[in-house]
Amino acid sequence: MSEERLTELEMRTAFQDDTIAALNDAIVKQQNAIDQLRRELKALRDHVLLSLPGDSKQPDDERPPHY
Repeated sequence: MSEERLTELEMRTAFQDDTIAALNDAIVKQQNAIDQLRRELKALRDHVLLSLPGDSKQPDDERPPHY
């Protein structure tokens, strides 16, 4: 294998390593954002459920006022 070919392969490998590291960082950030959004959604869901009247009827279960 020529020296030039070996150098090219080493450069490609280094570039791929950098790309993989950058993609991994992006995935970690996205997963952290997803985890945070899930926690916020759960908190909002819990807050809404606690705010419902004591009979726990969902708003969709109520008859409109014109009935």
